[in-house]
Amino acid sequence: MTTQPRLSRGAPEAQGISSSAIGAFVDAVERQIHDMHSFMLLRHGHVVAEGWWAPYAPAHPHMLFSLSKSFTATAVGLAAAEGLLSLDDPVLAFFPDAAPAEVGEHLAAMRVRHLLSMSTGHAEDTTPALRADPDGDWARAFLACPVEHTPGTHFVYNSGATYMLSAIVQRRSGARLLEYLRPRLLEPLGIAEATWERCPRGVDTGGWGLSVTTESIACFGQLYLQGGVWHGRRLLPAGWAEEATARHVSNGASPESDWEQGYGYQFWRCRHGAYRGDGAFGQFCVVMPAQDAVLAITSGLGDMQAVLDLVWEHLLPAMGDAPLPEDRAAHEALRRQLARLALPTQAGRPSSPTARRVSGTPFAFASNDLGLEALTFDFAGEGCALTVRDGRGEHQLRCGFGAWAAGETTLDSSGPRPVAASGAWTGENSYAIRLCFYETPFCPTLTCRFEEGELRLTFQANVSFGPPRRLELVGRVG
Repeated sequence: MTTQPRLSRGAPEAQGISSSAIGAFVDAVERQIHDMHSFMLLRHGHVVAEGWWAPYAPAHPHMLFSLSKSFTATAVGLAAAEGLLSLDDPVLAFFPDAAPAEVGEHLAAMRVRHLLSMSTGHAEDTTPALRADPDGDWARAFLACPVEHTPGTHFVYNSGATYMLSAIVQRRSGARLLEYLRPRLLEPLGIAEATWERCPRGVDTGGWGLSVTTESIACFGQLYLQGGVWHGRRLLPAGWAEEATARHVSNGASPESDWEQGYGYQFWRCRHGAYRGDGAFGQFCVVMPAQDAVLAITSGLGDMQAVLDLVWEHLLPAMGDAPLPEDRAAHEALRRQLARLALPTQAGRPSSPTARRVSGTPFAFASNDLGLEALTFDFAGEGCALTVRDGRGEHQLRCGFGAWAAGETTLDSSGPRPVAASGAWTGENSYAIRLCFYETPFCPTLTCRFEEGELRLTFQANVSFGPPRRLELVGRVG
């Protein structure tokens, strides 16, 4: 672990960007985007602005989803430099035990560089096939998928391809991807909090599943901006940062879309000569070489293009070539603006006549996809103490009124997960709870409608890979 400060801080004006321009960006985000969770802006290697929308906070890691891919590609570059593999190695050479009985010419022609550039020749993402494999053998499932096109000629965004990169690094190095990266990348950058999800066979998922803090995303971007050198020490092979972020395959032709500017080695090309790693619901590491700037973002967005549009509108043109005159008033205004950032709590009233009637009454549920067995509400005072019972036992969740109450819950989760909760009465018989799983993009709302002897519960996701609204659950007294 490095003992040097990871990133220095300074006034925006000293790095050629005005505090008021950053403030205008934040205003636009709050007005138009709503669900940004954090951002950190670096200029000339200095953090000039950073903010977290409470209950998100600097110390909390955040799910990266496909931003994980850029870290996976970095491991491949390191492994190639160490002689563990070549980008021109056939993919099949790493998995002789998982090859199909009949190997087509396109599969035989697939190389590591095709996995990196999402040009494997598949007509669609292989990830569903991997997840559906009954034996959890994701490498075998990938190699069994039809390869319709000649590798290198056809772009398809393919998280299964990134999984294969992780599996290759593990096979050649003998270490999980995360452990391989620790001494080579993560520890030198001061990234101690990283975790990575694994497949059923114990391989890091590669294409998703990494969680780190916003500052760690920013450090990763700054490393690439500096060509792979960190505090005077070369971490990445010479030339890798330039090669990985160059355009290797076309992915469209629209001048208005940041998803059609070409694709590198697990990095997207952007408009304005920038490039980025990105993940579902707005996890971004945007590198702007011409401006010598990096922007790290975490969020829970349905429209990822919208936030990039605001970056190009407000931040990019505000970055000048020379320092600006000191502006203490504007800098202090920005500091105050960033200090009070918070996601809105659940709107409504603190109490209702119904509260006394239902308080302390358990409502039991039939079998359901939430795994929920019973809920009991205690409305003593403002807010609510919610007792949750499911297959993992019983726990209590506090819901603040006009405030976020921190806790932990197994609701809508495979295990206990940190959460902040806020609740309010939205009608005489309706109580709404906003849950913020602040290490993820997910902030669902539970609406509880109390009827005679029944509780009708609906679950509305802010963002989701499936339907945002689930079927109504009915809990009954006794």
